[in-house]
Amino acid sequence: MSSAVELRAPGPRGIPPLFARLVDDAALFPPGTPAVPQVVADHLDARGGAFTGLLGPILCQASRLAELITELAKVKPSAPVPLSLVCDTGLGGVPKALSIIEGRQELLALRMVEMPAPSDVDDIWLERVSEFVPEDIIRVVEPRRGGDGWLDGIRRVAEHGCWPKLRCGGPTAESVPSVDVVNDFLAVAASLEVPFKATTGLHYAVRGTDPETGFTHHGFLNLLVATARSLSGKDVREALASTDGAALAAEARALSDDAAKAVRDVFASYGARSLKDPIAELEGLGLL
Repeated sequence: MSSAVELRAPGPRGIPPLFARLVDDAALFPPGTPAVPQVVADHLDARGGAFTGLLGPILCQASRLAELITELAKVKPSAPVPLSLVCDTGLGGVPKALSIIEGRQELLALRMVEMPAPSDVDDIWLERVSEFVPEDIIRVVEPRRGGDGWLDGIRRVAEHGCWPKLRCGGPTAESVPSVDVVNDFLAVAASLEVPFKATTGLHYAVRGTDPETGFTHHGFLNLLVATARSLSGKDVREALASTDGAALAAEARALSDDAAKAVRDVFASYGARSLKDPIAELEGLGLL
């Protein structure tokens, strides 16, 4: 199984294996209108802080890449910042973006390229992805959820060596996949030869109601525990639906290091609006 070992190397605080490099910095994405200078300052502070071992790459849209590079050139980071490029300008814009990044390797270290799939995830399109993105860069593809072919699309993405992406929220209540949908996804994901990423909506550790939107949201700890259960033949749906943070934390804490690493070989990471929120959530549950 393809692993994200490099992305998950333990940090100086010895972050537990279940959480090492779990959180990708998605602060440049909605909701809100984040200013690039503030996002860069916060990211570099987090990367140099006590919980740096929790932090994965910064996510940046191709349409905002120039802004990010301009700001990094001003602050001159001591080491290149790990980057996941999110292709919001179409697959055709990937070569130019990669060329720009190649010319600024003192500022950015490209780790992955992420993109939404067309409605029909066909082999020809996936072959183009492989042609445009070098083999040493992780390719992440988000099949469009819904319809009878969604799970087949996830398998097809994995067959082409790409990581599938699970979207867990969005601007409407309907954007949040049901427990059954996530359960179906995990049943497939646990059998693949590549990990998956999650995006949007995992703002809290434990399932509940988002006070800002009123939507019922999934929890990233629920998803970790559910992934562990999917690997051991236990009740995945129950873990996804649980609102008992103490019980979920106890189950996560009981995982051996090997079991935790096996979980992360399936569920690689998720994008968060800030690093502070997951730190506070995990500390509150006694997991950091």
